[in-house]
Amino acid sequence: MSKIAFIGIGRMGWHMAAHLAKAGHDVVVCDVVPGMADKWVAENGGAAVASPADAVRGREYVMTSLPADRELFAVADGIVSELAKGTVWIDHSTTSAEGSRVVATRVTEVGSAFLDAPVSGGVDGARNGTLTVMAGGNEGAFAKAETVMSGYAARMTLMGESGAGQITKMTNQICVVGVCQALAEGLDFAETAGLDVQKVIHVMLQGSSASWQMANRAEKMLAGEYNYGFSTTLMRKDIGLVLDEAASMNVPLPVTSMVGQMLAEVTVMGGAQWDWCSLMARQRRRKA
Repeated sequence: MSKIAFIGIGRMGWHMAAHLAKAGHDVVVCDVVPGMADKWVAENGGAAVASPADAVRGREYVMTSLPADRELFAVADGIVSELAKGTVWIDHSTTSAEGSRVVATRVTEVGSAFLDAPVSGGVDGARNGTLTVMAGGNEGAFAKAETVMSGYAARMTLMGESGAGQITKMTNQICVVGVCQALAEGLDFAETAGLDVQKVIHVMLQGSSASWQMANRAEKMLAGEYNYGFSTTLMRKDIGLVLDEAASMNVPLPVTSMVGQMLAEVTVMGGAQWDWCSLMARQRRRKA
């Protein structure tokens, strides 16, 4: 089994690290939230440390699940000099592609490897160990990383050089945001028309409109249940990364931009920490 440091055990990282511990790996965890690491250890075993630098010493793998570039850079400042030669740092954060490239260069200079490896599948995927990983970086490092990532991921693909994982994740977000808003509109339309929406969902899941969002979020959207999953705040952050990258390539993204504005309205409604499928709450506002 491998010696692993896991930094950032929030909604996603908690479950990912737990799968590693259950697989028998030697896992050390660290989190900026006071008491979080100790709570994780009480439930899963392993060890908790106070700082990222303490976490990575003597580790074969370092895994991070962080909110944004700022946190990634802060962790890099604390751990790069502590990485053992040959350590593979697997970053599951969703950040800018350029940020990943910058950190990859720093890590390579000390004889270690960095993979930008954002994930898709949400908290449910992390809990069930069925995440999809899209990675950028060195082929040899990815081959090594697969052996440990398989503990919480069902699909892992090397997309290209550093930054390619983040660009792939951005592509994923472009595709899903429009689908979720369309789902909110469709459900509202069917409900207002007086249809049995449960039957509508059942029928649509057998046809061309079927999607992951419909299969996993439609019921909760109908029930108005949003206190779980991937927050509006984090999706707005992801959309911001997408729009910045698209602007640099002169690629128009009108639907993605529009949904970003809609999520800003959800935030004003008090939904900053709701799952971002709370687009449904915005859609229903006229009924309030």
